[in-house]
Amino acid sequence: MDALAGSITDPAWRTKPSWYMITTEDRMIPPPAQHAMSERAGSTVVEVAGSHSVYLSQPGPVADLIEQASSAMTKR
Repeated sequence: MDALAGSITDPAWRTKPSWYMITTEDRMIPPPAQHAMSERAGSTVVEVAGSHSVYLSQPGPVADLIEQASSAMTKR
């Protein structure tokens, strides 16, 4: 519970590149909220027609996004 009360002085999403997979059929985190979060973080965005557990239902696109992020960071 202490972690919820902690303060963050330099959140990583403000200074480090990020990638976000928006799941268009998510019933836990609505897609408009996902768009807002990914936009706020300046993320590279990929949309997938999948549910909240996209890593189980769509492992291929998840792996592709991980590879895309890895490749982009390797080139830096």
